Amino acid sequence: MARYTELSIPEDGKLVDNITHFARALRRAGLPIGPGRIKAAIEAVAVAGFDRKADFYWVLHAVFVNRPEERQVFNQIFRLYWRDPRYLEHMMSMLLPAVRNVAEEKAAEAAAKRAAEALLDGADAPDLPDSPKDKDNTEIQIDASQTASGEERLRTLDFEQMSTDEAAQARRMLARLSLPVKPITIRRLRADPRGRKPDWRQTMRAGVRQGGEVTRLYHRSQATRWPALVVLCDISGSMSQYSRMVLHFVHAVANRQGQGWAKVHAFTFGTRLTNITRHLRTRDVDSALNAAGAEAQDWQGGTRIGGCLRAFNVDWSRRVLGQGAVVLLISDGLDRDDPALLAREMERLHLSARRLIWLNPLLRWDSFAPRARGVRAMLPHVDAFRAAHSIASLEALADAISDPKDRGEKARLMALLSD
Repeated sequence: MARYTELSIPEDGKLVDNITHFARALRRAGLPIGPGRIKAAIEAVAVAGFDRKADFYWVLHAVFVNRPEERQVFNQIFRLYWRDPRYLEHMMSMLLPAVRNVAEEKAAEAAAKRAAEALLDGADAPDLPDSPKDKDNTEIQIDASQTASGEERLRTLDFEQMSTDEAAQARRMLARLSLPVKPITIRRLRADPRGRKPDWRQTMRAGVRQGGEVTRLYHRSQATRWPALVVLCDISGSMSQYSRMVLHFVHAVANRQGQGWAKVHAFTFGTRLTNITRHLRTRDVDSALNAAGAEAQDWQGGTRIGGCLRAFNVDWSRRVLGQGAVVLLISDGLDRDDPALLAREMERLHLSARRLIWLNPLLRWDSFAPRARGVRAMLPHVDAFRAAHSIASLEALADAISDPKDRGEKARLMALLSD
């Protein structure tokens, strides 16, 4: 249950203005709130009253929150707006650049920075001195010539720690990414004047038309075809922010011509499997992901990887994996199902796919080890094991697909698994 704090009726009596400003902050943070819902919130508070703090919190929550992923942003903004009378100064301190010991740096809570920016709404940060000085008034010169550009820093920034503006810029960068693939050589032969294999049947047919005289030797070569791309994306609570960014990337791949993919199929899973392929064909990425989110009802829910993979293997694998498809599995491997079921379904998926690549955002930690039961069950049945927590990690995905010998971090983790 969400936590709430002591509330009191404002002395100036501007409760309607405060609720309106609070709703606008939620809208700037990404919640779909219009004038109609603001009016409904004011009327609901008038009916429920303002004498009980729990009623006030849940009345606003019932009006403004429609999806599970919106709860965290709502809680952060509610806490900052209705609790601390000096919330603006507090948020300013969150946005100020600071120099601190790396070992003492603590990652901000997932939605805290986005909530702060939504409430600030473009307010200017406090002025900083032109050049920092120490206690003895000795000027400290800082050489910024080797400082990485903002875009370069954004490439390696964790999706979970991005602010609203950074996330929007990251989505624009993901829309420019490509995922090229090489064609697959198949056993079927095709006519080729420069081929190395003689086509005796075509040569004899041509000779019959010439009265039995062979005037030309025809040749053939092995044909090629483009593989399909199948994406299985975990949308459970622990994967929510990463899944959204990955699906932006998948949408860009699905709608970009000339990359070579025959088809791009996308599925989401949490507690159930959902096919969102047709939604990703929409050119507008926001419309596509909104439609996909409306169909996938288990966003930020639990995780049943084994059961969802079983549903895919039974209902979809023969339809979408029949032509040498490359499968991208995006998940943290934290599963509630039976590990034996998960291992069995992973093995079946591995045998059905041309190449199975597991993208796990937990690999952003250097000390990551396969201790979870789900990770231990899945790891032996993948071709490559890679990170998926930043733009740079998705850019490196092209190397894993083009190089059949690429294993990512699998070899290192399998060594830990065997110890």
